[in-house]
Amino acid sequence: MIRETLATTGGAHFAFTDRWGGVSAAPYEELNLGGAVGDDPAAVLANRKRAAGALGLDPSRVVWMNQVHGREVAHVTGPWTEGDAVPAVDALVTGERGLALAVLTADCVPVLLADPAAGIAAAAHAGRPGLVAGVVSAAVRAMVERGADPARVTAYTGPAVCGRCYEVPDAMRADVAAVVPEAYAETSWGTPAVDVATGVHAQLAGLGVRDLRRSPVCTRESADHYSYRRDRTTGRLAGYVWLD
Repeated sequence: MIRETLATTGGAHFAFTDRWGGVSAAPYEELNLGGAVGDDPAAVLANRKRAAGALGLDPSRVVWMNQVHGREVAHVTGPWTEGDAVPAVDALVTGERGLALAVLTADCVPVLLADPAAGIAAAAHAGRPGLVAGVVSAAVRAMVERGADPARVTAYTGPAVCGRCYEVPDAMRADVAAVVPEAYAETSWGTPAVDVATGVHAQLAGLGVRDLRRSPVCTRESADHYSYRRDRTTGRLAGYVWLD
């Protein structure tokens, strides 16, 4: 259920799920946490409660996004209230301790950020379009505006499709590399590719973030994780970040 976790001495917590331990039926089996992929909403709600419980979180204190592959950031001070339209954003930032931020992925890069000394955390959804649009820099900028120092930030990127598996047309690779040269890649079978995670880490380093952590998991290669590129109709993993 919870595949990777990290707790820092400053009280920042990071966690990523795998696909097991939930109640969703095929093709979403088992721990699908995405509410917009065609799964039974009751199963998604049950899965979100299970994942939160495994992390010791109150599920009502987890904030989700309506992700659209953009660069917009929402500053949140509490969960969305019933009846609220969840904004179309790809990053969240908060200064509220105990409030967990969640990001959904199934090949894109989940980016979790925290500066415990400033009491600021952020989560971002960085696919290829978001990488080029600058969602990572937008999230870090939003943290800095609220008192965070990039030199104190811990960044953890979760399971995502790797550069050896993310095949794209040559022109698309060139377009991405023109903005983020470090994302230029080649598949294991010798065709053009994009390495989004490496691009994200290069952007973070360029912004002054020094404590960079990266999951070793390629979602397309791992049967324990959802992958849109592998399966098309599938569930979504989640990354969570919160502060004590």
